[in-house]
Amino acid sequence: MKRESIEIVVIEDEEDILELVEYHLQKSGYETMGFLSTKNVEQFLAEERPALMIVDRNLPDVEGSEFIARLRKNGCTIPVIFLTAKDEDSDLEEGFERGGDDYITKPFRPKELLLRVEALLRRSGVISNNKIKYRDLTLDMTNRTLTIANTPVDLTNLEFKLLFTFVKNPKTTLDRDFLRDEVWGDDSFHFNDKTINVTINRLKKKIDPKGEKEYFLPIWGVGYKLV
Repeated sequence: MKRESIEIVVIEDEEDILELVEYHLQKSGYETMGFLSTKNVEQFLAEERPALMIVDRNLPDVEGSEFIARLRKNGCTIPVIFLTAKDEDSDLEEGFERGGDDYITKPFRPKELLLRVEALLRRSGVISNNKIKYRDLTLDMTNRTLTIANTPVDLTNLEFKLLFTFVKNPKTTLDRDFLRDEVWGDDSFHFNDKTINVTINRLKKKIDPKGEKEYFLPIWGVGYKLV
């Protein structure tokens, strides 16, 4: 199953293990972003919102669970799996107390890691039978349908594709060129400067007819952001 919108951050200082974890995640359809230390991770999280983080505790710059504890104090709620050689009971307890949601010790079996990733994503509501959730929106990727608070909303194929593009890039400013290539693609010869505005306004009227939820934030001169 392709999971285009589900991005997982992996923080692991051993490059061969990082590559192994990313390989198995990508093979299962996830997008990944790998880091060999916590450097630049906070900046990345300020710009994107991955669905899950897999974090080694033995990192070169800061102990992994201490880093997660700091993120938790700053309001980060992204689910975390610790992947570490620290396997004492006290280590396990410490990892959960500092904000971990699951714990896998090295050496690990890739299949177990993938099963735990999927289980945690289901518990957090990110995936459910090929459904993708954002705020009160639920996109069914199999049937290409949208429900809002369990109420079906009719979208055209283009509108669904546009909304899906925003949902897989939440809280990220998407410029017009990116939207044109991602949504219109080969049909971009039908595209002009007003096309995105018209399509987004039509989509907004369908998913937020009273204009109360403010899903989309226009970024003047650039594009739009899903908030």
